[in-house]
Amino acid sequence: MSRSTVWILSIVVAACAAALLPLPPGVIERWYSGGVYPPTQRIVTSMSNLFPFALLDVLLVGGIVGWIAVAARDFRQSRRRLQTLGRWAIRTLAAVAALYLVFLVMWGLNYRRVPLDRKLHFDASAVTATSARDAAQLAVSRLNALFAEAHARTFDDAGAIDPLLARAFEGATKQLGATATTVPARPKRTLLDVYFRPAGVSGMTDPFFLETLTESDLLPVERPFVVAHEWSHLAGFADEGEANFGGWLTCARGDAAAQYSGWLFLFGELANAVPRDARPTLIARLDRGPRDDLRAIAARVARDVKPQVSDAGWRVYDHYLKANRVEAGTASYAQVVRLVLGTGLGLSADQSASQAR
Repeated sequence: MSRSTVWILSIVVAACAAALLPLPPGVIERWYSGGVYPPTQRIVTSMSNLFPFALLDVLLVGGIVGWIAVAARDFRQSRRRLQTLGRWAIRTLAAVAALYLVFLVMWGLNYRRVPLDRKLHFDASAVTATSARDAAQLAVSRLNALFAEAHARTFDDAGAIDPLLARAFEGATKQLGATATTVPARPKRTLLDVYFRPAGVSGMTDPFFLETLTESDLLPVERPFVVAHEWSHLAGFADEGEANFGGWLTCARGDAAAQYSGWLFLFGELANAVPRDARPTLIARLDRGPRDDLRAIAARVARDVKPQVSDAGWRVYDHYLKANRVEAGTASYAQVVRLVLGTGLGLSADQSASQAR
């Protein structure tokens, strides 16, 4: 057996072991999420922030082009096409296995950490239909109160880090138990935008260069929450529901524009959590401004999203999440309501206002 074959087998076996072997969440929390990952994130995100373009785009384009070029060269120089095809398939398997191992080391092991509801003061008895309705009514009042001030404040550079949102994010991660500082990433556009828009994907965290990638057509009222959500992923909250909660808590601690963006998101989640017959009443209580913003978001989605692409994409992502031990799959997004109601964090308007000053 050649040395290259031994290396390939070792990489594949290591990837299979990493994917299948059970690792205690407490060990992951202590040694990876609280040990190895934070300094790695600070170094890598600080480096990727130096570039105005998405490094993930370079990796994708360079990797695809390079792989095709190598395969074409091998097939051109060999007369044994079947044997060459076999070697190419083996090298591809090894490359995928190596990429998976890098993914786990750089960010992916955060999927296996201790869930937030086991680390925070979480009261399951507070998660009721009544508390959801009360929170939805609070969302209505906050949206009505914040609308004018939120629209008066603009942050024009969508490719830069909003310092007010970054300060709120630092406070939110500490509130969620983080002991290390997370470096916020500058929001970047990406070549993947051609997929984001028809698939209904608002943003993504690059797990290799730890970048924040956002959809190009987001409305200003959507952007603070989407960025805060992706920053929460950078803080190690890989679960989508927990990232939603981190994004929400960041916005709740921010200025009026961030608070409004967070409440706009949470209103939509709460509206889905209350009985269907209660929704028209909630919407009717919204002032014209917030209703217009919700209509604008709905119009953007209707214009950009292609159902066939979106459905296929979310099915793939559901399998991806479950493969990374997120049992709820894409349904984990909606867990934010459970976390908000069970912890009560961010629901105090007076607390949010004082934190923003």
